[in-house]
Formats: sequence, structure tokens, C-alpha cells
Amino acid sequence: MVGQLIDFQWKLGVAVSSDTCRSLKCPYVTMAVKVADASGHVTSKSFEMTVAQFQNFYSQFKEMASVLETV
Repeated sequence: MVGQLIDFQWKLGVAVSSDTCRSLKCPYVTMAVKVADASGHVTSKSFEMTVAQFQNFYSQFKEMASVLETV
């Protein structure tokens, strides 16, 4: 069973230091997602990604949305 997306938030930040950013002032995106399962239990997850990873995520999410509109 697929969960239901309840909330989706993102914010842009700048890293001072990171394993994936070699230099200071490296931008990143923080995602916060809330999903409800079939029983109504809500789970919150948050994660960070580089701007390039976020752009790829956005493209895939947009493609999924367009596919769902045709169903």
C-alpha cells in the first residue's frame, strides 16, 4: 500500500562544512516530508541534498506527477 503525502517543505541553506562539499559556502536543500500510511499513522522524514541532487529529484517528481495526471 502506498502512503499519502501530507506535507512537503523545503528550504535552501549554505553549508559551512560537509562531507560532500569541498569548499565553504556550498548551497544545499533540506527536505521535510510527512506521509500517512493506510492506517493513518503519520511519519516525518527530513534529509539534505546538494542543489544538483534536488534538481534531479524535482525533475523526477515532476515526471511522476505528469504520469499520475494521465491515469
